[in-house]
Amino acid sequence: MVAAKATLSLEKAFDQVLAKLIGWANYTITMLPNLLVAAIILAAVWKMGTMTEKLVNRAFLRLFRQRHVHVARLVAMMGRMGVLVAGIILALNVLHLDKAVASLLAGIGILGIAFGFASKDIVANFMAGILLHMVHPFRMGDLIKSGEFFGYLESMDLRFTTIRSKQGQRITIPNQTFLASPITNFTITGIRRVDLDWSLTQVEDLQRAEKLAIKAVESLELRNPDRPVELFYEKVGDYTIDFKIRFWTEPEQTTFLKARSDAIKAIKLTFEKHGIPMPSPVRVLDFGIVGGKSLREQLEGLRLPLALPEAKPGEKAGNAEPGAKKTGRERGSPEA
Repeated sequence: MVAAKATLSLEKAFDQVLAKLIGWANYTITMLPNLLVAAIILAAVWKMGTMTEKLVNRAFLRLFRQRHVHVARLVAMMGRMGVLVAGIILALNVLHLDKAVASLLAGIGILGIAFGFASKDIVANFMAGILLHMVHPFRMGDLIKSGEFFGYLESMDLRFTTIRSKQGQRITIPNQTFLASPITNFTITGIRRVDLDWSLTQVEDLQRAEKLAIKAVESLELRNPDRPVELFYEKVGDYTIDFKIRFWTEPEQTTFLKARSDAIKAIKLTFEKHGIPMPSPVRVLDFGIVGGKSLREQLEGLRLPLALPEAKPGEKAGNAEPGAKKTGRERGSPEA
């Protein structure tokens, strides 16, 4: 009796599985036209995506004249992905898989949120790269400064910007950091100003010194002749008068340094030739000489173990009478 019941249960289960398989087979045969249409849609969408990417990339580059290559590639790739996603959704609808479409869209949204939180720095650098490509504040090879970084722009993609420093090192800067700092472009204007600070003694003829300094700088080969040499007196110090002289040269760093060096040598040589000395530090020594006492009497009164020269006959110390008796210990005395 028990064996008969077990046999009936197995037969029933087998019949259910068989019925399910037969139903799937019938559904597959029924859906064959839809499967064929979905396959055609996917193939056509793949081809359309490739064509869309090429067309968008070409149109973007033509519109912006080859200035935003990386952004053009990004926009073209996003256009292709949009076409592919639309084609997949359409194919699933043809197969009557509406629930799968809803689940797919929900999954994409959740993955997008999770990816955004996990890679916020990458996304920030990515967006900064897009902004840099759109604003385009420099060109390849420009001499730029951003924060503490100073060098020539070598490459720029959607995540990093690479510059070559004056010492030859390659510096890779995340675009987010690069965009957050002020950017100075020394090349884009095609000209760069050299500023030199100089000082004169207060006894010098300022008009004469100004003419000589300007003439010395005007003789430089690296100076831009289209811009005048300018000199401005800026400050009157305790012992000197300071001025700034400035002129223009090419923006290349080597040319800038060479022009500044030549200007310093030319001004110094011109001033020496015309008898204008370089200011030297002034030191004032106050010996506290009061009451008509001479320096000798001051030193003798301090009782220092020093061998002072003998006073000349008839030497006077302030208002002291000739032949006055010296004060303090005798020269060479061992007393402290």
